[in-house]
Amino acid sequence: MARIEDVARSAGVSTATVSRALRGLPHVSSETRERVREVARELGYVASPSAASLASGRTRTIGLLTPWVNHWFFANVIDGAERALRAQGFDALLYTFEISRDLRRRQVDPDVLRRRVDGVIVVGMPLDRDEVAALVGLGHPLIFIGTGAPGQVTVRVDDLRTATEATEHLLRLGHRTIGHITGSPQDNAPWAPPIDRRSGWKEAMARAGAAPSPELEVNGYFDVEGGRESTCRLLARRPDVTAIFAASDEMAMGAILAARELGRRVPEDLSVIGIDGHDLGELVGLTTMAQSAEDQGTAAATLLLGMIAGTPAPEQVIFPTQLVVRTSTSAPVAHLAT
Repeated sequence: MARIEDVARSAGVSTATVSRALRGLPHVSSETRERVREVARELGYVASPSAASLASGRTRTIGLLTPWVNHWFFANVIDGAERALRAQGFDALLYTFEISRDLRRRQVDPDVLRRRVDGVIVVGMPLDRDEVAALVGLGHPLIFIGTGAPGQVTVRVDDLRTATEATEHLLRLGHRTIGHITGSPQDNAPWAPPIDRRSGWKEAMARAGAAPSPELEVNGYFDVEGGRESTCRLLARRPDVTAIFAASDEMAMGAILAARELGRRVPEDLSVIGIDGHDLGELVGLTTMAQSAEDQGTAAATLLLGMIAGTPAPEQVIFPTQLVVRTSTSAPVAHLAT
């Protein structure tokens, strides 16, 4: 296999000139550039990606920070981002920071990323101000997906509007006692999606004259089991609840499981709506506010690569959500509605 030294010798130039000519960098005459390229073709020389990265000071690697990889939203976002990165010859370096119900999440340490990445994507993980400042201090382009921070580029849905539409769907059906399953008690940053989703539920209820009490809200930790457990708690203390708005489809699926365990029919005795557009939603007949998680990952990766190349990015890119009505929601039956 031909080496860069072989190309340099045959073309009568230095190895540095060969590198600059093949990468299209300036300060190489058009005649020399063409001669180097022709020699490289004749010798079958292919530049090493790692060598090119070293020469340019780039790692061609993007850091992906996420709390989970086995939840629907996160898995699809990461898949979309990785596809977009691979298409441009970039790799993804994945770091997970599991958010536990009992233990505090470990802090983000920017040193594990230093000199290893050209940019960072944070997927659905609420960071405190110090963590955001530490990532900004790396000096690399930074993008958030789902949850961001003021002044940072964020790709997301309109959580307030999405939650409002989900709650209004239940209100239009005639429900007035509507419970809400949110995420973790630790999701208290003002820019975290659960905050806006809770606000959308509260505001829609208040406008309908059905202002919610705190006992109608439970934590479901964004997974199926959390949704199941929280629904059991909710219905034990408020058996008059006729509908539930869950802040994710996985928690909504858990709510459906709980209703079945408690002998409640869905949707006759309990209507359930979620947010996401989970692949299994159609299988269980789940009404949802659907979003394209994969497209958000693709968009974030594309924006980040543009930022690396010097192209400015908008501070926010808002993706739409769409109400998908299935069989998990209907009007409340008379004996529960009264």
